[in-house]
Amino acid sequence: MAEVAVQRAPERGIWGWMLFDWAAQPFFTVITTFIFGPYFVSRMASGPETGQAAWGYGIAAAGFAIAILSPVLGSIADQTGPRKPWIALFAAIKITSLCLLWFAAPGSNLFLVVLFFSLASVAAEFSTVFNDSMMPRLVPKSEIGRISNMAWGLGYLGGMIALIFVVAFMAGSPETGKTIVGLDPILRLDPKLGEDARATGPLSAAWYFLFILPMFFFTPDAAKGIPLGPAVREGLSELKSTLGEIRQRSGIFRFLVARMIYQDGVNALLALGGAFAAAMFHWSITEIGLFGIILNVVAIVGCLVAARLDVALGSKTIVMISLVLLGIATIGIVSTGPGYTLFGAWIMPGADSGGLFGTPAEKAYIFFGLLIGLAFGPVQASSRSYMARSVTAAESGRYFGIYALAGRATSFAAPFMVATITLASGSSRLGMAAIVLFLGVGLAILIRTPYPADNPPAE
Repeated sequence: MAEVAVQRAPERGIWGWMLFDWAAQPFFTVITTFIFGPYFVSRMASGPETGQAAWGYGIAAAGFAIAILSPVLGSIADQTGPRKPWIALFAAIKITSLCLLWFAAPGSNLFLVVLFFSLASVAAEFSTVFNDSMMPRLVPKSEIGRISNMAWGLGYLGGMIALIFVVAFMAGSPETGKTIVGLDPILRLDPKLGEDARATGPLSAAWYFLFILPMFFFTPDAAKGIPLGPAVREGLSELKSTLGEIRQRSGIFRFLVARMIYQDGVNALLALGGAFAAAMFHWSITEIGLFGIILNVVAIVGCLVAARLDVALGSKTIVMISLVLLGIATIGIVSTGPGYTLFGAWIMPGADSGGLFGTPAEKAYIFFGLLIGLAFGPVQASSRSYMARSVTAAESGRYFGIYALAGRATSFAAPFMVATITLASGSSRLGMAAIVLFLGVGLAILIRTPYPADNPPAE
């Protein structure tokens, strides 16, 4: 029979689902991009090139594990039914791994620190697979794009608030020991020992634990299916048939290939962009944090605007516009260095005026960063709604597992290429330039992809 129309879930259930993004985002904002990642690159390793390479390889390793297991878990979840037990399992792994980042003092074992970070990344992504697969059961398809972008914007608001807290109350200046608002860091955190950056691990863990609770309490879950043992067998069998089925659903296949490529570039840009700036301009945690706050403010605006435009223009158009902006921004940041931008075509003389972001080149970098902030929320939120509009609620688990696979199947490729080119050339700038290739190729494939990617089959 035809797909049954989805009845809108209670408002508190929808908000509980959206708060998952609020809960999850500080890990990506504070740990991966703006505070802990740059601290790892600039202070834990022997040099910024070594640090960028180690961080990139850690991201690549996590991406490989996610690529292998996401579709398997998605198919098994369709058989067992409820998603919340899976989210709880991976929440425990993520929270434990984040707490262990407190022990990442300068001179610590880089391998262990990268291992803890990678485990947290894997658990975060698996949790997202199961949370995303709940979306088609919560609202009718006409609302999916709006709800997806609103949730992503809510996530960036949460990430920004967590980042503001770090900058205002935790990140002390190594020179003065005071935070940007003139206070002593809470809990007497010593910036000279990196304790302000290290404490972001437990902070992100506590934030995640607290704010995923509304989803557990209020968001409706799928009905209980079969026991885990048979579900594993059925899920693996279903995954095999799904991979064969995708070849017959050419629109979905093309969309997944496009996303596999462009999401590699997006992931690498988010993970390495803050560390790249910190190493080039010698930014302190305070400056990196303020840069992140600026980007998150713009990201919230971008998601709110995209929430409306997604309904009017469609998810595909929003994704394409976002990829163009990200490509321009990436070219801009790799073309900028101390005293110049646009590969030296625009020389930017002038002494450091003192204070935050004191040189013209730093201000140019921030301008290109604004383009990233404007686009990197909508490109991911509208990709999610693109997929949700292309499948039925009953097949959402297995297809969002494949969707996660497409986002991670080669996600090690971009960080691996960035890390390898950086090591081979000795230039972080050349390494980062590889990201443009992934964004451009993904966009070229997406242009020829139908929207929705497929008309869901009869159920």
